[in-house]
Amino acid sequence: MRVNHLAFFCSLFVARLADQVLLFLVPLVVFQTTHQVSWSGLAFFIETLPRYLVFPFFGALCDRVSPLRLMRVSQAVRALVCFGGVLGYALFGGIGWLIALSAACGVLTSQGLVAREVMLPQIFSTQQFQRVLAYSQLADQLGFVLGPMLAALLLGLWRWEWVVGATGGLFLLADGALLLWQRTSGFRAAAVAPAAPGHWTLPVRIALRHVLLLPGLKKVVLLAAAENLVIGVTLATSAAMVTGFHAQSNRYYAGLQTAGAVATVLILLTIARAAWPARMLGRVAFAAICAGGVIAGASAAPWGYALGFLLIVGFDKMFNVYIRSARQRIIPPQDYGKTTGVVILLNNMTQPLAGLLVSLFSARAQTGPLIVILSLTMGGIGAAVWTAAKLVRRRRPLALGD
Repeated sequence: MRVNHLAFFCSLFVARLADQVLLFLVPLVVFQTTHQVSWSGLAFFIETLPRYLVFPFFGALCDRVSPLRLMRVSQAVRALVCFGGVLGYALFGGIGWLIALSAACGVLTSQGLVAREVMLPQIFSTQQFQRVLAYSQLADQLGFVLGPMLAALLLGLWRWEWVVGATGGLFLLADGALLLWQRTSGFRAAAVAPAAPGHWTLPVRIALRHVLLLPGLKKVVLLAAAENLVIGVTLATSAAMVTGFHAQSNRYYAGLQTAGAVATVLILLTIARAAWPARMLGRVAFAAICAGGVIAGASAAPWGYALGFLLIVGFDKMFNVYIRSARQRIIPPQDYGKTTGVVILLNNMTQPLAGLLVSLFSARAQTGPLIVILSLTMGGIGAAVWTAAKLVRRRRPLALGD
């Protein structure tokens, strides 16, 4: 990696740090305010659903507007949303302001994520893409490591609205780092194609056609959707499970999240330095996440939940490297933005679904079994998808022989 790309990865890191502070705050503050797991699950559903629904729109937009411009707008407006949400709380009060500003920032995070997906192959066209993804995920994970620590530290000093204001400052810092990289690297995004004639739904229809017809893309979508069932239920219940069911402190919760993120950083560094086959990355990570969900949901002891949580969080980004490298290999470059937007929506709709299920089955005695059931569902979907893919590979030589 060239030195002048450090500011780019610093921008990714700071933006992820700020986003992680908000993701840490919402379920924890809601649970501590209401003392009910159902409200944490409902808050997670409200927080995550909008960010996934807008992916197809932003994906199509990235094929028409400079993705660099979209990234900068995403970070600057997120800062304004944080400041506006704090002002609204100061004027009118209510925990709903935290959930609303987090949902709005989630939508803008989606804009930045899709723009980044489109930009990465352009910026690092001469690099091994799997290695580039590992470094990108590493920047994310450093934010994931420090986000809970920073949030817990600031919550020990300030009220949550002051923490949100500081988060807005981090988004401004991320935008400044991106501007610095742009000016020092001399990067110019590829020219965007003129809008094609046709109905406004044409980009979505093209993307759905690719999902249905491009070899291997349906498999990638189904595997990611299955994995996100477990990720979603973990994110929606971790604060309540650790601080409620297992009766641990906020610092223990922040430390557990940090430990998971440190494990992920070590895994991503290994991927960046070793040329592992993509298929092996996917299978190892998928199996580890599925096993982690079963262990976390079935364990009655804090150490058992911690082990399962570490497996889930630790191998999530490894699985993301497999998924993103597979998408980049399969999707045509001219349709990459619009197709990636629809694919990310399909991949991640199971996360808010998991939050909604937590809200419906909210009793503490039911939360653990729900995690186990969703983990086993993930394993069943994965086994079915890989079995079907193996049968297709076996039939192809027979068809050629006929």
